[in-house]
Amino acid sequence: MEKIDQALYLSAREAAGELGVSPATLYAYVSRGMIRSEPSAETRTRRYRAEDVRALKGRRAPFGAPRGSDADAPVLDTAVSTITEAGPIYRGVPAVALAEDGSLEQAATLLWGFDAADPFSPANMPVVSDAMRAVGAAAKTAGPLSRAIAVLALAGETDPRAFNRAPLGRAQTGARVMRLVASAVLDAPPSARPLHEQVAGAWAPGNAKARALLRRALVLLADHELNASSFTVRCAASTGLNLYDAAIAGLAALKGPRHGGAGPLAAQMVADLAEGDMGAKIRDRVALGHAVPGFGHAVYRDGDPRAEALLSALAGAGADRRLAIEAPASITEATGLHPNIDFALAVLMRTLALPIGHETALFAIARTAGWIAHAIEQLETETLIRPRARYVGPAPSRG
Repeated sequence: MEKIDQALYLSAREAAGELGVSPATLYAYVSRGMIRSEPSAETRTRRYRAEDVRALKGRRAPFGAPRGSDADAPVLDTAVSTITEAGPIYRGVPAVALAEDGSLEQAATLLWGFDAADPFSPANMPVVSDAMRAVGAAAKTAGPLSRAIAVLALAGETDPRAFNRAPLGRAQTGARVMRLVASAVLDAPPSARPLHEQVAGAWAPGNAKARALLRRALVLLADHELNASSFTVRCAASTGLNLYDAAIAGLAALKGPRHGGAGPLAAQMVADLAEGDMGAKIRDRVALGHAVPGFGHAVYRDGDPRAEALLSALAGAGADRRLAIEAPASITEATGLHPNIDFALAVLMRTLALPIGHETALFAIARTAGWIAHAIEQLETETLIRPRARYVGPAPSRG
């Protein structure tokens, strides 16, 4: 927990040092509400939210000068999750710790802030109409994300409880959405079995270690604050639509190569490294200035804790050490970049002998939990997200 606190908070000296200001100026920022501050649990001093300090630091950069990552600039308040140097935090619970023994269903209800009942009870199954079955059959040869979008497009109108606004009603709808997404992605009938067991049964039947590895990966992927797909979901949900349609927004954003495309690129590199002289291939790739997909992260400057956790579990489960340990160490040494979750997922898919593209499908099943959490939280605000743009076009003519 100390490590989590260090990632979330800075002392007054650390905060002032990062901003390059005096303590008095730091206190002025606090009084204006620009930086959150709270008493330290152990001492009489106060501590300051690191994300607020770094966001302000980015905004204070001279005009035209390079600024911090867009991920450093919060645009709305959320209690769903945050990102720290120790990994994502799901409503106060470190995701890496939860992934040790937890399930995706547990991560989902935690992210939704709901513990009054079990929305994943066996009786709470998706409503599937004949039209949905026909669409699913017609989309059988389509990609898993496209198939899920097609099926979900009819689900909101089929489910009579899709617009239930009660906390239990929304949580139960969220569970039905997750089961339906998994069903469409896996091209299998909806099931009440734990989601990691459904994935393992469809993709790695008979592999005794697949369930635990997939369970861990699903929990680690459940949410990651406001990435592109989650923010897209919140914008869509702010219009008042149902959770099925909100999930469609997330799936559509994930199809973009700058979001969901990172996984297949890392998988292609892993497939290449697995054959022949791995060391020579790494040296050639770096020397020629080629991109190293699956390495580096806009938020985790010193390494993605999710990747570290999954790669460690893979090594312990007997995965190819050249890919799980040696390759990331060599690439980090050569480039200074650390493996991120996309590389770890690529190694997982290679270990399970799954074709390239399955990493994005697994991501979609897992991240549906986070999309629903953000959609529910946005719906509860009853406000429309309507940002303004800064106009940079030509000035109006005087004629």
